[in-house]
Amino acid sequence: MMAEFSPDFSLEQASPGPVAGVDEVGRGPWAGPVVAAAVVFPHRDSLPAVLRDGLNDSKALSAARREVLFAKLHAYTVIGMGAASVAEIDSLNILQATLRAMTRAITQLKGRLGTGPCLALVDGTHAPPLSCPVQTVTKGDSKSLSIATASIVAKVSRDRLMAELGRRYPGFGWERNAGYGTVEHREGLTRLGITPHHRRSFKPIKMLSQYEG
Repeated sequence: MMAEFSPDFSLEQASPGPVAGVDEVGRGPWAGPVVAAAVVFPHRDSLPAVLRDGLNDSKALSAARREVLFAKLHAYTVIGMGAASVAEIDSLNILQATLRAMTRAITQLKGRLGTGPCLALVDGTHAPPLSCPVQTVTKGDSKSLSIATASIVAKVSRDRLMAELGRRYPGFGWERNAGYGTVEHREGLTRLGITPHHRRSFKPIKMLSQYEG
């Protein structure tokens, strides 16, 4: 079945200079950081059609497909990554931590580009404070190829990080659920308790911490 929307470079073409697509992954999980990616295509016309046609919201793609795209896209993009820790999520709130992760992604991108983007296209309705113009785009990963790519990069990067944490903290299934509140994760919390990577400000963890305390 064809996607309702196919992302393209229409939004990017409105600016004469480099345009960054920005997206995040990990606002909802009970554990782990929130991760953001900022992506620029320096030469948009060089993106092969086979890759262009395969890009979409990371959640609409299988894990295997995301990994394939992730490996191939590096040849056509400049990427900045940013994250906000569990401690920042708990102290700031998840929205402010997400915006901080996006700001860090743009900062790293600027260092790799050698200049800042002329425009940042940010998925969603909230924009981080940046030194360049910002345009929020609702469902941006289905409209902008740069945002769709940022979505894939952020998702693959965070999934890999959570898989590594899952090896260090077995019993929660993070390598499968990426820290989301699945039955396996909930059962792990009941058996093993809270780890330093759990978000204590999130209601299910906060309730359990009250019992542990």
